Amino acid sequence: MVTEGRIETVRVAFWEQILRDGCALPSYPRLDELTVELTRMLGSPYGHEREDIARTILTTWVERGVYDDLLAGLGDGVCLGLDTGLGDDGADTVFRRSFSALVLAAVVARDTEVERLHPDVLLRWGDRGIRWLVRERDLRGYIPGNGWAHAVAHGADLLLALSLSRHFREGELMVLLDAVADRLLEPTNHRLVHGEEERLAYATMGVLHRNVLDMAVVNPWLDRLSRAWSDDGADTSPVAFNTVGYLRSLHLQLQLGVRPLMRQGHASLYFEQEVGNRIDVLGAIARHLRGTGPWYRQRTFEHR
Repeated sequence: MVTEGRIETVRVAFWEQILRDGCALPSYPRLDELTVELTRMLGSPYGHEREDIARTILTTWVERGVYDDLLAGLGDGVCLGLDTGLGDDGADTVFRRSFSALVLAAVVARDTEVERLHPDVLLRWGDRGIRWLVRERDLRGYIPGNGWAHAVAHGADLLLALSLSRHFREGELMVLLDAVADRLLEPTNHRLVHGEEERLAYATMGVLHRNVLDMAVVNPWLDRLSRAWSDDGADTSPVAFNTVGYLRSLHLQLQLGVRPLMRQGHASLYFEQEVGNRIDVLGAIARHLRGTGPWYRQRTFEHR
């Protein structure tokens, strides 16, 4: 008698062999069958299956062009995972949602390189991704025994991919900024302490490097974020903690400059140009950060 556990062990061994083969596409089973199983594994509570196997193989195949003629179908299928158990907090369903977002980001990035998809497809995925990210309640980062959930970080990676899409212009980029604010200001008991603020800031840098949004857009957005903390900076709520951490990360990334983490291609070209209103954005963020603690000067002083 073959037990279910034995079958699962054999399947994992099959995928591990593909990893050892450099993620080479096997001749059998068919690609659609392989994709269905990998997509299911994105929701596995076991980090090895979810991240080492499913995420690695799917994103590698996307980057290699295996799905170039199937990108729309793959993205639509992955989007279904964003709704799995949405509203749960502390359940294993978070893995399917979070890692679906990560694979969707890879699909969006691939379209930026090969330009296969109609703008309506990307806009539909953007709506689905933003809806999920703002409504996500399970903001855990690393979970002992299960590995990474990291929904906010993976959502940030999706926002970054969208920000660099040719189909996202001024109006859509404004929506992405609003999505960052919506996520940070949504009431939560979770503090982001696993680098999520850096990933959100980097996604914002993608928006700013497009150089299509002026200060008439950025200033009201920063004003809205500053409502997360009290006037005296004494608010220690998770929302205030997360928003201040994000703005500090964004200020530092703007100050030091960032480089493209994606491979060379169309998307990376945006990072080769300076943020046109960099000085103005830095000054605006600094003005708001001065209100986050009593020790900051409330105005700049000239050197004598």
